[in-house]
Amino acid sequence: MDANVTEVDNDWTFLKGMDPWWGTTILLVPCAVVLAAGLLHVYSLVSGLLSKSCVRNKVLLVSDALSALGKECASIFHKGGARLILCGKSWEKLQELSDDLLNASDPSVMDKLLMDNNYFGPVTLAKGVLPSMMSRRTGHLLVVNSIQGKLAVPFRTSYAASKHAVQAFFDCLRSEVEESGVSVSTINVTFISSHAFGKQKDGATKSIWSYLYTKKPLGVSPREAASEVAKTLTNKRKEVLMAPSLPKVALYTRSFFPNFFFAVMAAGVKDATNTKM
Repeated sequence: MDANVTEVDNDWTFLKGMDPWWGTTILLVPCAVVLAAGLLHVYSLVSGLLSKSCVRNKVLLVSDALSALGKECASIFHKGGARLILCGKSWEKLQELSDDLLNASDPSVMDKLLMDNNYFGPVTLAKGVLPSMMSRRTGHLLVVNSIQGKLAVPFRTSYAASKHAVQAFFDCLRSEVEESGVSVSTINVTFISSHAFGKQKDGATKSIWSYLYTKKPLGVSPREAASEVAKTLTNKRKEVLMAPSLPKVALYTRSFFPNFFFAVMAAGVKDATNTKM
């Protein structure tokens, strides 16, 4: 006990004998290190935000997107809100990269991009040309929209919401500008594909549910879609639905028998989940 007391007394005597400047330095060094670390952290955050804001809504072309550097650049730019054009030697690998970027995206960012492209884009354009059309009392707005603007199916929540939004806008606008001599037409298609009527590979068969919720539903060819656009501009039909029989039946079932439709959709999701497992 006496030895411990003597050791403490010696340490206290040593501290009292130290130069006050050294005591202040000992206290300030840890504070300076913490402050410097904090400033570096804030600087990195600000730099990251600035780099993302610089590419937001910009169109960027990544020439070698399949290389290690190209993939990292694509990931950083995509998270920053850029619209990417990916180039590479393998179409399949580019599709895989695109899917990976979509899966890794912040859901809120993807929702905003979908609304920007599918809703605010057509609406902004329409508002830009409407004053001239209304002053001349002639004009025709034609919107090619997805059938999901009328029929919401599983695995397409944000996409269907954006298509519903643009469909509702032009449905309302049609009545508002009719007296001004402006026509509004909407053409709803399932999917525009150059291989719309191609044969399935390896003789694979699809279940009836797949035509309602698949990522690439049975679609129409570009020639058919273009012909319908030209025809609608001539006859000024207010609404056109280009879809096979099954999606049309689903649309009418949703309107008249909603509970049955929801049960069918739930069964389709269960079937898809079991297939993946």
